[in-house]
Amino acid sequence: MICRFILIRNSPARENWAQLFFLALGIVAALVPSLLDAKGGSPLHLVQTIALPGVEGRIDHLAVDLAGKRLFVCALGNNSVEVIDLRKSERVHSITGLGSPQGTAYVPDIEKLIVANDTGGACNIYDGKSLTLAGSVDLQDDTDNVRYDNATKQIYVGYGNGGIGVIDPGSAQRVRSFELSGHPEAFVLEKRGPRVFVNIPSAHKVAVVDRDQGKVVATWSLGGASGNFPMAFDETQHRLFVGCRLPAQLIVLNSDSGAVVATVSIPSDPDDIFFDEKKHRVYLVCGGGSVAVVDQIDANSYKTIATIATVTGARTGLFVPELNSLFVAIPHHGSQNAEVRRYSVE
Repeated sequence: MICRFILIRNSPARENWAQLFFLALGIVAALVPSLLDAKGGSPLHLVQTIALPGVEGRIDHLAVDLAGKRLFVCALGNNSVEVIDLRKSERVHSITGLGSPQGTAYVPDIEKLIVANDTGGACNIYDGKSLTLAGSVDLQDDTDNVRYDNATKQIYVGYGNGGIGVIDPGSAQRVRSFELSGHPEAFVLEKRGPRVFVNIPSAHKVAVVDRDQGKVVATWSLGGASGNFPMAFDETQHRLFVGCRLPAQLIVLNSDSGAVVATVSIPSDPDDIFFDEKKHRVYLVCGGGSVAVVDQIDANSYKTIATIATVTGARTGLFVPELNSLFVAIPHHGSQNAEVRRYSVE
């Protein structure tokens, strides 16, 4: 009808209508691809928000129970661990009375929840079903990051002024320790070898522990950068990812030699890093108020492809490849209440 109207005998009024019609059509044609690119091009999409009413203060690390579809959140400033049912999209339990919990891990083989406390240094072990305390290991002070070694069925916990303790979660006993030059922050366990890579921020270095030898066998510098807290690992391509705060950089190391192969500027205050092996990406959760997504072009080439706004102080999260999701912990900040945001990875 519109085309017929335009093609009927010309008149000034009809010519004006025709011009307006084609102008509008051109604007729509120009805008639609941009809108589609803006939506379809983002690597992360917010799909779920889970409120944590009453939770105050800083939030630290998270863990997941895949079979039970539960998320565990160390509410450090609240002295609690918040338990979220992902199917119900709500908090269903709180473990209270803790000492500034920092790190956590869930051991599916024996259904145990591990919680590391800063104050007092207790590494608590809870029954995974009832969430009652089943045991505790005294690591003296500043018990921090927790990792589970699926091969040996042991828990590795960073603690104190320089140590990693190895715990048997079944017996709740420490079976060995590794001495370090300073307090360990994030660390990763090599699956195809005996090494543990450890961030030592006080030394501005990465320590390499050989589990077979039971000692540090190398220390690697970070090219003058410091504040190296988070770490992730691409074991297939032998690349170690270290997040530094001064300056704010992602530093990529060759995990065989310790050589720096790439650096990428990132947002401020990174505290968690995750490597997405399937999509060849690095996700950095940064307390300055954003999540940075860095594309791994090849083993030595990296490029930031997106920066997703969050909230100031939201510096921790958890990437769960089995759920194709990145969870980001949002602390109470001004009018923003505490919550956990779930992003679908596209």
